[in-house]
Amino acid sequence: MSSEFIQTLFLTAKLALSTTLILFVIGLPIAALLAFTRFRLKVIFEALINMPMVLPPTVIGYYLLVAFSPQHAFGGLLERWFDLRLAFTFQGVLIASVIFSLPFMVQPLQNGFVALPKSYREAAYTLGKSKMETFFRVLVPNIKPSIVTAIAMTFAHSIGEFGIVLMVGGNMPGETRVASIAIYDEVQSLNYSTANHYSLILFAVSFVLLVIIYSVNRHFRI
Repeated sequence: MSSEFIQTLFLTAKLALSTTLILFVIGLPIAALLAFTRFRLKVIFEALINMPMVLPPTVIGYYLLVAFSPQHAFGGLLERWFDLRLAFTFQGVLIASVIFSLPFMVQPLQNGFVALPKSYREAAYTLGKSKMETFFRVLVPNIKPSIVTAIAMTFAHSIGEFGIVLMVGGNMPGETRVASIAIYDEVQSLNYSTANHYSLILFAVSFVLLVIIYSVNRHFRI
């Protein structure tokens, strides 16, 4: 295996792990908010979170690329205040990946919270537990299958994303070239052997993650 092959796989794993970790931290409170509270604009909020599931990745990628441009407000502000450009960088791809994978983390967690009996929270409050203690010591431990599913789905989705990564990051070896982009690039170069190696690895990782999801859910159903 060439150093570029290893570097591309390392960058793919780095993007998927970073995306999953960030989304787990922000996905838990968002899922709890959607599961346990009612507010006037909840439908709009839910629709915005789940938009990546119906929008073509290139649409979101295009808007992010425009937003990251120094010629527009957000990109110009980042450049003037922080000397930071996000377009065609790993940081930009990571932000795009987090936005695009958000529903894959939030939906399983939200379903897990909704399925919990209300009596869990009521019993915890009766015993004097605060809302924070109830959340981390009662609710979160009781949605383990949903957590495993959310993490596995987010990771698998992140390693396979193509359109949004190409739009925001391009195809820069060592910076933004992940495995899904490399497969397309190798096929365009008629280098089917390397494309096959990338594809087999992504296939195997996705298969293992799905086996984990089904095994965990089956275990908890029994």
